Amino acid sequence: MTTDELREWLAVRNIGEVSCLLPDFGGTARGKSMTPALFLEACEGRSLRMPEGTYAINAQGEFVKNKHIDESEKDMVLVCDLDTITLEPWTSEAAACVICDGYRPDGQSSQLSPRQILKNVIALFRERGLRPIVGPEVEFYLISKFEGGILEPSPPKGVSGLAEFGQYAYSLDAIDEFDGFFEDLYDYCEIQSIPVDTLIHEDGPCQFEINLAHGDALKVADQLFMFKRLARHVAKRHGLFVTFMAKPYAEESGSSIHLHQSVVDLNTGQNVFANADGSDSDLFSHYIGGLQTYLPAAMPFIAPYTNSFNRFEAYMSAPTNVHWGRENRTVGLRVPDAGPAARRVENRVAGADANPYLSIAASLVCGLIGIDEKLPRKEEFIGQSADDQSRALPGTLMEAIGEFEASSKLRTYLGDPIIDTFADVKRSEFEHRSSILSPWDVRYLMVNV
Repeated sequence: MTTDELREWLAVRNIGEVSCLLPDFGGTARGKSMTPALFLEACEGRSLRMPEGTYAINAQGEFVKNKHIDESEKDMVLVCDLDTITLEPWTSEAAACVICDGYRPDGQSSQLSPRQILKNVIALFRERGLRPIVGPEVEFYLISKFEGGILEPSPPKGVSGLAEFGQYAYSLDAIDEFDGFFEDLYDYCEIQSIPVDTLIHEDGPCQFEINLAHGDALKVADQLFMFKRLARHVAKRHGLFVTFMAKPYAEESGSSIHLHQSVVDLNTGQNVFANADGSDSDLFSHYIGGLQTYLPAAMPFIAPYTNSFNRFEAYMSAPTNVHWGRENRTVGLRVPDAGPAARRVENRVAGADANPYLSIAASLVCGLIGIDEKLPRKEEFIGQSADDQSRALPGTLMEAIGEFEASSKLRTYLGDPIIDTFADVKRSEFEHRSSILSPWDVRYLMVNV
């Protein structure tokens, strides 16, 4: 989109405000809002700026600093990706938003940018004549709105005036209880060009899953980033909260982002995971082998919080290892029953709380390393995978951070800045969380020790 086309786009839609979005480590939208005139001026003069440390703001809102972040806190230049500009349909007056990339004073893209990390991984595939395709399934809970304090989440009341109890898996009536919310969700997704597909009710109370259409990895990550922001706005309009927390209820199923992945040849567009006769290709085997070998070390990108690891509970609809199997939903790596053109592997390990850019980048790069190293996949697992923990995932966030930092292979493919800084942010969050008195402390220790 040229500057003249951008000016016309804003004028035709009578845009009164533009939000420039910068996805941080947590997948939160940081950035600035401004008038269209200032936005156009910033685009033309490359005058839109923010500190590079914005990427590394932890969950408590603190800037985490290390050797990879300029000590003088120099600003980055924000360059808007005009292909992502879209309306913000939840505002009372016409407004727009656009996703931005950060560039350092020397003109190099920031290697702390989650979006840039995914771009780098995609470029590695391109160097090998390949293009990754991703199709996400995102789960979330609707919860009752609350004000202040630390409260237990609770299911909201639907149009019947009743809150859910028990399990309503795949219930259409339970979806109808929140018909107004989902009508707006679908309408807003259409306005923002987010291609949502099927909607189902999952195991937990007011837990739902929406599928997004498969497509190019970066575009899909942008859509996931925008979807989570959009869903929160829609929920607030209906007096609700939506949570993508991995495990909001201790006794209920957690929420994930299932990442379906395939790889096509850049020249032919053919899926390289299947041979001409329909059998699995060697590349497919190597890709799964890479996921099995390196995904445990990449866990902080797909399970980024202490709560994330509460989800990995045996027999609770979440994988606890990296076994693979065909049409087996208990394994971490499921191969759906599909023809050669749709041959793919589904990463069921990633949590709904993960940054879309980093979770997709982690999954893709592990598979790519497998292709580069020609790693064989293990034997297909048959049965309930929770019964066999020979390919177990890290048990805690700190254990995962240790493997993450020690992985020379991830450092080679992703770079030291993102590995070191992400680990520092996660460690700061863990230390802060550990210092807070928890309900468990009060219940079991307060008057008993």
